[in-house]
Amino acid sequence: MKIVPIAISTVAIVLASVSVADAKGCIKGAVVGGVAGHMAGHGKLGAAAGCAIGHHQANKAEMNKKSDQQSQAGQKP
Repeated sequence: MKIVPIAISTVAIVLASVSVADAKGCIKGAVVGGVAGHMAGHGKLGAAAGCAIGHHQANKAEMNKKSDQQSQAGQKP
């Protein structure tokens, strides 16, 4: 009978420690990848790959944007 409170507390600790996921680029990439994967017969695999690639591209674009802002801030007199 003690297993229920232990399980509930374990789930509560796990949920409290999980951070919020950033879905930048994932949804758009998943849609495009899902359509392309569907055409090839692998819709779910295409959606997963599209999400990963879209997220990677969004992170890369954000890093480029930050880099450009830092370089412009250094050029101002």
